[in-house]
Amino acid sequence: MEQKLRPCVLVFAGLDPSGGAGISADIDAIGAVGAHALPVVTALTVQDNDRVYAVNPVGDAIIARQAGVLLDKIPVAAVKIGIVGNRENALAIRDVLVCLREKNPALPVVLDTVFGSGHGFSLTDGVPEYALSPLIDLATVITPNLPEAKRLYPKSNDIQEQAAYLMARGAKSVLVKGGHGEEPEIVVNHWFSRQKEKRWQWQRLPGEFHGTGCTLASAIAGFLAQGVSEEDALEKAQQWCLHTLEEAFSIAKGQMIPGRHD
Repeated sequence: MEQKLRPCVLVFAGLDPSGGAGISADIDAIGAVGAHALPVVTALTVQDNDRVYAVNPVGDAIIARQAGVLLDKIPVAAVKIGIVGNRENALAIRDVLVCLREKNPALPVVLDTVFGSGHGFSLTDGVPEYALSPLIDLATVITPNLPEAKRLYPKSNDIQEQAAYLMARGAKSVLVKGGHGEEPEIVVNHWFSRQKEKRWQWQRLPGEFHGTGCTLASAIAGFLAQGVSEEDALEKAQQWCLHTLEEAFSIAKGQMIPGRHD
């Protein structure tokens, strides 16, 4: 029987015990869209499907060793980064990315700027913007929501100027997610790159969901790992993420879990 080779996505993210967000969401999403996740845990969290109570970063040496052992044997077709835990971890991840880019300068890197939980609990030691900053110039696409984009560039409320700032820092493109927007019926996502701008409009579904940002960013990485162009990967990932919300389920009162089945 001929073996089927799946492209792999190296994932750096935190562990969510509820299974709704973080590394669990990444594994589910990447597998569902046709790639395979190589999960490296950056932080152990204490949380349920609604609230985060504590975040305990994993040591940067352990992160580096986990990634190094994987890279010694397994080809990596894309990278997805969620919470890093602290600046030391971000620097360790940067070292990994630099090594990967030496072998493959076009390696896609999706950076999901997860600063805090939906209720405002910080997911990073210190100032999240500072902790994450070593990774911005290596990102193929950064996926902030509206509040995160504002925190990354507080000098302006204009998302185009916020995206321009991140691209001036070295990011190749920025997808500003509109889930926190004021439109009651729709969600508007804006993509900015040096060559093109594009706007997507999606139906806003009722209810609250746990792990949508992780789901979307990981789906983008999964499609990029399979050789899909960036614009098409963004389109396909958003369509698929909307489907997961339509298929969302409950595990308890509070936020629902996206249905990330293939």
